[in-house]
Amino acid sequence: MTTVDVPAGWPATEEEARAVQDELRARVVLDEAGPPPGTGWVTGVDVAYDDERDVVAAAAVVLDAASLDVVAEATAVGRISFPYVPGLLAFREIPTVLAALEALPREPGLVVCDGYGLAHPRRFGLAGHLGVLTGLPTIGVAKNPFAFSYADPAAARGSAAPLLAGDEEVGRALRTRAGVKPVFVSVGHRVGLDNACAHTLALTPRFRLPESTRRADALCRRALREAITRH
Repeated sequence: MTTVDVPAGWPATEEEARAVQDELRARVVLDEAGPPPGTGWVTGVDVAYDDERDVVAAAAVVLDAASLDVVAEATAVGRISFPYVPGLLAFREIPTVLAALEALPREPGLVVCDGYGLAHPRRFGLAGHLGVLTGLPTIGVAKNPFAFSYADPAAARGSAAPLLAGDEEVGRALRTRAGVKPVFVSVGHRVGLDNACAHTLALTPRFRLPESTRRADALCRRALREAITRH
């Protein structure tokens, strides 16, 4: 497990964080299709917090995209690096998530975030932020639609409907289990939306949420418990 300090010069105010978002958002690549589903590696990242103790734990879990077997994993623990502000959650998570990714013994391949990419009020959620900083292809698969609207997809697995900000499609509501609430897919960096949805379906053979997210969620929660116990 890697221990992480808040980086020097990290934004301390909402104004500073939004300025960083504005600068980095211009570097997002949206015209690449991304890796084909079922090939190479897919890495899930997730975080768990203990706000009272000022601790955040991040996990990165690499899956073989074809078999969905875990081939590598890493965790990192650090101080919470930014207060809770909707739309700026990436600033709480990025330092420890980067440390977990850097601790992996192999390249992550496609990174799947439990959250948003383009489907974000400032069009720059965690998936976009992480993609720009690492250069890796990234997507966001979220549990809820944030502030965006959508028509309910058909009940069959694989059905989808646009996730809309006015007339702008910022992602898709995607049914990963028949008759179960959809997930909300958006691109982060270097992946197209059709491909992001195809990856999401490939990662959800049994459950609503991607296996990458499920594994990373369990691992970061365990890392947080261990970190709290040690302290």
